Amino acid sequence: MDQTNDTVVFEFVLVGLSGSWKTTIFLISTFSLLYLSIILGNLFIVFLVITDSHLQSPMYFLLANLSLIDVGLSSTTVPKMISDLLKEHRVISFHSCMTQACFIHIMGGGEMVLLIAMAFDRYTAICKPLHYLRIMSPKICILFVLTSWVTGVVHALAQFSFVINLPFCGPNKVDSFCCDFPRIVQLACADGDKFELVVAANSGFMSMGAFFLLLLSYALLLFL
Repeated sequence: MDQTNDTVVFEFVLVGLSGSWKTTIFLISTFSLLYLSIILGNLFIVFLVITDSHLQSPMYFLLANLSLIDVGLSSTTVPKMISDLLKEHRVISFHSCMTQACFIHIMGGGEMVLLIAMAFDRYTAICKPLHYLRIMSPKICILFVLTSWVTGVVHALAQFSFVINLPFCGPNKVDSFCCDFPRIVQLACADGDKFELVVAANSGFMSMGAFFLLLLSYALLLFL
């Protein structure tokens, strides 16, 4: 992840949660409690799915993997955000910023695929109950999980390979509490509108595709 020769920015300043000391204390307390709840809640779901024999079904297997992704996505952004609230200078290195943005899109892309897989599982269970166990076999469930990770990685690398080649020569202030490719593109020393459109189209295509597939699955459940 080496910067190009035109890049002279080696760190970014995160200014998304600047405020008074009272506001900072409130945000630290709130986000700490929320993060703890997210981690404990999702890990408890994973623990129950693993240990409870009554939950050994495709739906709960997919739910456990979705919970793991939620843990990863939260851990990618929230701990850094809380630690930054305790600092006067909230900076993140160029490499760390790129890494954080990549993980956000890997987890986000994988989560969308798992939601589609869970919708397909419900469609199969309701509309084709006699063939449910044959269709939603363990191999298919594992294939869904692998597909979610591969999709997330491809989605993230597609944006990363585009953003990493942009020149960054200043400013370096990101108007957010975390690094994300659309925010970073705005700081590039180039025609920002064109680059923002490419990044937004990439994420938008995946988000809208997942939305319409989910909508289709629930429409089939209602009308079949």
